[in-house]
Amino acid sequence: MAPSCFNNQPWRLVFIRSPEMLASMHSALSKGNEWMRDASMLLVVLSKREFDCIIREREYYQFDTGIAMGLLMLMATEMGLVAHPVAGFSPKKTREILGIPEDVAVITVMAIGRKSYGRTANVTDEQWNVDSARPVRLRYPEFVYMERYS
Repeated sequence: MAPSCFNNQPWRLVFIRSPEMLASMHSALSKGNEWMRDASMLLVVLSKREFDCIIREREYYQFDTGIAMGLLMLMATEMGLVAHPVAGFSPKKTREILGIPEDVAVITVMAIGRKSYGRTANVTDEQWNVDSARPVRLRYPEFVYMERYS
């Protein structure tokens, strides 16, 4: 039910669950994202500028896809799952593994699974400690402006 410009729904999703395909996708992950190997599913999020509105210099496909993924993450949370998108992956390797054409943008890879209460070898001490606390958020004056940007 995510909104999009003229209801174009520009997102394309590749759900990866088989052990063979998960192992292939693990080779596309950047160093530091080894923890994603513990996820029972990876979601590769794709889109293309022509799938959505282009109004003068404004291209909506990434914005609309981002809204949909934010809502997907909320739904996963409601279902008792964890959904964590990352930028740490190789779009080139992802394209090769999944057969994605060059004109389709590989926007993110998202790990989806149940929260782990036990530590695995794929999680560093730092990652384990950071994940147990709520991340620090910017204070409103750092990103909210009234009447004018200043």
